[in-house]
Amino acid sequence: MSKKVKITVMRMARYDDLIEKFENPIEHACDMSVGQVFIANGWVKPNGFCDSAWESVSPFVMTLSYGGEDFYNGWMKNKKSAMISCNDGFRPVSFYLETLSEDAD
Repeated sequence: MSKKVKITVMRMARYDDLIEKFENPIEHACDMSVGQVFIANGWVKPNGFCDSAWESVSPFVMTLSYGGEDFYNGWMKNKKSAMISCNDGFRPVSFYLETLSEDAD
């Protein structure tokens, strides 16, 4: 049985110099905000979560949801967590992932 994983938007960056030089204008590149929380249930992408960001975080979410922990031998203070950034080179978003206990909703 899988556990739920809490995904919290911790930080958002924006590199306007790179956007101006390389990116075609797009609307709504990222509709997330710092402090926003999503709950993942196993491999299922939470509603409203960015597809591109999900590609970056989903392997870690899957591992945590099925009991995996201690990524990279002590990388995180909480061994049932990970700090993962999305793969957007213009607007990277950092997410804190943490396994929820079975009784958390």
